Amino acid sequence: MRPETPSDQARALRGERTAAHHGWGQAIVAVLAGTVVMTVVAALGLWAAGAADLPDGAFARVVAATVVTAVGGTVEFAGGAGVVADTEAGLTVTPLSVTLAGTLVVAAGFLRPLRHRAVTGSRELAGWAARIAVVWLVVLLALALPARHTFRISLGDDTVGDIGDLFGVTPEVGFAANVPQTLGFGMLWLLGVLVLALLVSPGAPLPARLLRFQESVRRAAFAMVALLLAYVALGAVVGLVVAATRGHAADTFAAILLGLPNLVWLAFTIGLGATWHGRVDGPFGLPMPPLLEEVLRTPDVSTVDLGTLAAHDGRVWWLPVVDAVLLLAAAFLMAARSPARMRSRQHAVHMAVALVLTVLMICLVGRVSAHLGLSVLGIGDLGGGLGGELLLRPDVWSALGWAALWGLVTGFVGGLSARRVHRRGQAGVAPGPSDSTPSA
Repeated sequence: MRPETPSDQARALRGERTAAHHGWGQAIVAVLAGTVVMTVVAALGLWAAGAADLPDGAFARVVAATVVTAVGGTVEFAGGAGVVADTEAGLTVTPLSVTLAGTLVVAAGFLRPLRHRAVTGSRELAGWAARIAVVWLVVLLALALPARHTFRISLGDDTVGDIGDLFGVTPEVGFAANVPQTLGFGMLWLLGVLVLALLVSPGAPLPARLLRFQESVRRAAFAMVALLLAYVALGAVVGLVVAATRGHAADTFAAILLGLPNLVWLAFTIGLGATWHGRVDGPFGLPMPPLLEEVLRTPDVSTVDLGTLAAHDGRVWWLPVVDAVLLLAAAFLMAARSPARMRSRQHAVHMAVALVLTVLMICLVGRVSAHLGLSVLGIGDLGGGLGGELLLRPDVWSALGWAALWGLVTGFVGGLSARRVHRRGQAGVAPGPSDSTPSA
């Protein structure tokens, strides 16, 4: 689609020349700003969790590994404990606070040169995204290479330590970023951020052939992002209150800076009716609320849902109420930003599809799996605080079913409530002569 007037064409050409002339500099700024923000958030969170005391200058390397995992990278664990012993470790968890911080900054940097534009060309948009991708590839490599370290595990002075001395056990466990997988998944993360930024931002220009998807996709995507950010903001307020009134401020700040979205989005899905399964065994230091740890710390895999949580704390029944309020607000926001000709049943379908995809995303990124074990002669874990397991996984299909149901109901109600405030494209208003005939 070409601008219709010479002045519009001139402005478009000036915009394209500006993007081409300043593209690399702006790409570097956008990527570095996002990386710095993620690094700072990860460092503060790990410092609050006590990781600053790690030996052999490992703190910086752990920060790099945290940022790598936050953008979809892979960190692998390996260990050894002498000839007759073996160390096993594994960790799969996404620090979503770090991820969210980087997503917001990189998306803002990507959208900034495109502002004040109604339409953009596919070639221009692809070129701008490619510049960011090239810079991001270099940054990913710079993060992945130093994200490696080996720790020696002390067996202590008790019986376990005597067994270790007897067999010459010197347990070590180390981590290292898988560079090829980190580059691949990190690029997929960036692609997702850029696509989501275009879908969500009301002022972001789209190629002409994609403009027809604005009504059905952009409003729903914007509502879902607003919903998720509202939960994070609410969780941050609750976390600050807990830190100020109940002590353990360092642990609370570690949870906020590393895994706040992990916790509040988990609570969001549970409020919808979703079921998660998990277990905690051993001395894992991942930040989690005492209520969740109490439910998970059982001999077998536990069920985490409204019923099991409410058995320990009845205030959990407020979760469906909070979900209902925020979902209705998101549905109203989506409907109020949509053309008036759209019917309530259309809003219901759009809300259901958007909410199902959102809950699916939470189920995929909210999984946690961690294991640490030390065995001698292949026989079990030595114990003594050296072995443990942390597991949390969703029942995906039930979660998606509840999301579809909530989306249909709240979308329909939101569409009805937004009828009185429709602003653009009011139904029943026929264009007059001045609307259909171009002025001379």
